[in-house]
Amino acid sequence: MTSEPASKGGAQAKIGWRFFGSELKRQRERAGLTQEQLGERVFCSGSYIGQFEKMIRKPQMEHALRFDAELNTDGLFAHMCEELIDESPYAHYFADVAALQPLARAITAFSPLLVPGLLQTADYARAIFEAVWPFAAPAEIETMVQSRMDRTHLLDDTTAPMLWIILDEPVLRRPVGSSRVMATQLEHMLEVAERSRVLIQVVPYSSGAHALMEGNVSIMTFGEAPPLAYVESPHSGQVHDDPALVARCMASYELARAAALPPKASLALIKSAAKEHAHEQ
Repeated sequence: MTSEPASKGGAQAKIGWRFFGSELKRQRERAGLTQEQLGERVFCSGSYIGQFEKMIRKPQMEHALRFDAELNTDGLFAHMCEELIDESPYAHYFADVAALQPLARAITAFSPLLVPGLLQTADYARAIFEAVWPFAAPAEIETMVQSRMDRTHLLDDTTAPMLWIILDEPVLRRPVGSSRVMATQLEHMLEVAERSRVLIQVVPYSSGAHALMEGNVSIMTFGEAPPLAYVESPHSGQVHDDPALVARCMASYELARAAALPPKASLALIKSAAKEHAHEQ
């Protein structure tokens, strides 16, 4: 997941998502609507409205626009949503994901082409960003790298979500940056995998075609909220909360997991690939 740089020039936010939630509750009650009634008007469940008000989940712009229309708030929620999204150091399509990950009970993800952001080293991330943004100034690249590294600290938290990553074997073989960068990146993954809440598996070439060859998918599960799926492609991504679509993503993830090597064999393959890159230095 490369996450393009956030838009520049956005005003510094003077509000927070908690204020968004409390204001949504205030305006809903002013309109004399229950959570269920507002949910019916904006095409979501009453429980989702409750999650927005408590900031268990952060609404997207489409929700904000519907709140404004149904509550006659003259663009208030759209303005807050825009300001809060612009405040994020991440691309607009990834900002919600970055905010939701620390709240998740578990994150399961599949990546066919590159090491997921939470497992990246600074040098690996830098090589990715330089390839995706070849005309960006060095300072811009370093800002993106720092944002990526700040996010990896999530794994240092004792209350961090369980992380279960499945990689396609090409992720281990493609030399990103240099042989040294790749060897260090794979060694870092081995170190991270020693943590009890992080598990990595690899789908080997020998498995042939599998259910998730077409792209990245990440699924977040929560203690008191339904799961979400995040699907990403170059310069875009989308969070899905439709139960049927999330269920399909989960089923595809399970099929990919069935095609993967067991955890110990996966780590052995990663270790072998790290040694190969180290010998090529």
